[in-house]
Parts: sequence; C-alpha cells; structure tokens
Amino acid sequence: RRLGFIGAGKMAEALARGFVASGVCAPDRVCATDISPERLKVFEGLGFRTLGSGGEVAEQSEVLFIAVKPQYVVPVLNGVRTSLRPEHLVVSIAAGVSLGAMEKAVGHDVRVVRVMPNTPCLVGESAAAMCLGQSATQEDEATVAQLMGAVGQVHTVEERLISAVTGLSGSGPAYVFMVIEALADGGVKAGLPRGVALSLAAQTVLGSAKMVLETGEHPGQLKDNVASPAGTTIAGIHSLERAGVRAAFIDAVAAASDRAVELSKL
Repeated sequence: RRLGFIGAGKMAEALARGFVASGVCAPDRVCATDISPERLKVFEGLGFRTLGSGGEVAEQSEVLFIAVKPQYVVPVLNGVRTSLRPEHLVVSIAAGVSLGAMEKAVGHDVRVVRVMPNTPCLVGESAAAMCLGQSATQEDEATVAQLMGAVGQVHTVEERLISAVTGLSGSGPAYVFMVIEALADGGVKAGLPRGVALSLAAQTVLGSAKMVLETGEHPGQLKDNVASPAGTTIAGIHSLERAGVRAAFIDAVAAASDRAVELSKL
C-alpha cells in the first residue's frame, strides 16, 4: 500500500522509519509534505518522496496520515477533501481532534481512524490506541494495527476512552522519566556516580516493564517476589507508601485525562 504523511515531524518520521524497517512498505511507497524545508530534507535523506502540497500527497497515497498540530487538522482535511477517493483511509495522530470533526471536514463516507501514539514511538516502543470512525471497517482496523504494530503496541478502544489513553500512555512517558530521574538521584545520594546511577535506573525500569509484559504476572506479585521479609526492598516500599506514591500516580493519570477532555471541547 502507498502511505502519505501530511506533516513530516519527528513522530511522522518515527512511523515511516518503523514501517520500512518492519517490511510493511518500501521507502518508495512513502511520500510526505511539510511546511519545513528542513523536515523535508530529512525525509528525502531516508529515501522517501516529498511533495509540495497535501493534495499531492493525498493523490499519491492510499493510507493518509495526518501528522500536524491539532489546530491545523481540520483546515488540512478541508484542503485535501477534493483529492480523497473511496479507497483512501485517513489516519490522524493528532491529539484532541474528534472523529466527528474530522468526518465533517472530509465527508462522512470517508474512512477515518484516530490514533493516540506516544513518544516512545521514536524508539519503536509506542503504546498506542485507536478508535474507528463511522465508515471505517474491520479491514481498516487490521491495516492500522499492522502499521502501528511496527512501532510498538496498539489497542482498539471506543472514542470516549481516548482521553483516558492520553492521560495514561500519552502523558505516561513523562511520569516514567520523572521516576527514572528520581531513582538516579537516589543512587547519587547513596554514593553512586551520576552516569552509573542513571544507567541502572533506566535499565531497571526497562527490565521491570519487560517482566510485566512477558511473564503475564500481576505487578503486585512481581513486587512481592522482590520484597523478602525484613529486607531492604520492603523498607523502601514502606517509604514509598508513606509518601503516597500510588495515589500520586493515579491522580496524575486522572488529572491528565480530565485535561484532555477539556482540550477536546475547545
């Protein structure tokens, strides 16, 4: 299939790289446009074709990714509406723009899918969710699942849950970066060199996440497996519980989700 990107920023680049690396498509099947000449040069350097307008990209693609800032999504879709054909699948990765708003811009007979990726997409480890527009089919869902699966995981949810996805996996990398930074600071406080502390902290988070995903065990059980009676780990856990760490993370996801709902109404 031919893939087009309106918007050639870092997220679009990560997606295009991932699609090619996984064998989903060849570089000559990808085209893009962007207002930034520098970003177009990056895409050209990767072997992708660059074009002068969104209409041209639409005309030369079957799956059209809308990868612009949220405030530009509807204007962009209005601009390419006359270039869209029945075989087009429009996939938006912009936050906060509803399926209804996009379908109104392109016409309700156009198939639209909304995807919420996150920044680990840049290293091929995205945690994403998608929701399907009124005209989108199971085949469209499978197409997007295959594409997004090239850069991580993707789940299908109802659109009403996209704000929750935003609060958890969309904003979640920032929370995890804070955890890594804090763990590294703790290591430095305990006497470790900064570089060693940061490496150990990041690898600990990576390894722990892999254990959750690959063993299928509940994280509570995995935690208990580490915490021996009267040992160091349970002393550390007690300190975290006293500080309300669980509640702080729950509150963070809830606050970010609520804010996503607010922004979607602007």
